[in-house]
Amino acid sequence: MQIKNLMSEDVITVDKDQNLSDALKLLRKNNVSRLPVVNNKELVGIISERDIAAKLGSSKYESMPASRLHISSVMVKDVCTVPETMQLGEVAKIMLEKGIGSVPVMCEDKMVGIVSKADFVTLAVGIAFDKITVKEIMTKDLVVVSPTDRLIHARRQMMEAHVGRVPVLDDEKLVGVVTSKDLMRAFIDFRKHVPEKYQKSQIKEVLVESIMSTNPTVTSKDATISEVANIMMETGYNGLPVVEEGKVVGIITQTDILRLIEKLES
Repeated sequence: MQIKNLMSEDVITVDKDQNLSDALKLLRKNNVSRLPVVNNKELVGIISERDIAAKLGSSKYESMPASRLHISSVMVKDVCTVPETMQLGEVAKIMLEKGIGSVPVMCEDKMVGIVSKADFVTLAVGIAFDKITVKEIMTKDLVVVSPTDRLIHARRQMMEAHVGRVPVLDDEKLVGVVTSKDLMRAFIDFRKHVPEKYQKSQIKEVLVESIMSTNPTVTSKDATISEVANIMMETGYNGLPVVEEGKVVGIITQTDILRLIEKLES
């Protein structure tokens, strides 16, 4: 299958000269996690929730409000693109190798769509995926945080591991999940409610328990990939902790499913 048959054609973009607040509004309004960045309709970058969380949490920008940050200072400039005629297995391989969550699709020099991990998840249903269970492809080497860890610690852990979500464990019991979206919103809300002169010292006091998503949706290691894919499509979650007898034994993410599809296609 060519990638043009899977991509989303309705691409929401943001201009490089707009400020970060504009991007945040677009992400929220359209319920997407990343936006291609354009200049005079030409693709010049891409910006994601993870990029925003990384930038807002850095010491250089820690007290700067989103309205004073331009998209061009936050976006990733070296954008990977693929032609619309490329086979989806090849696109999956590129996304995995580069560690990216989406890729703009081009026809000649024009962007005609975008494909994300979430689009690939829509393929993971049906007979073939009914026969594969979570335990066969889940990630077992977990990065976790505790509810009393600091926000800045969780951010650092996620950046170093290149992951978009981590389970929150309290005495080995799952009590929540922290995502890039949670981090991004936390940094923005913090800037809104704490005076600038106090931000540098007080950001260190923000704990994971105050920003994590509670009551996370979980799955079991014996669930099928079809079942997990359907949950992801219904909820919009890009990963589910895998729980066995009350203990977290892994996590299954869109990346794991993308890796499976790439393997099946090749």
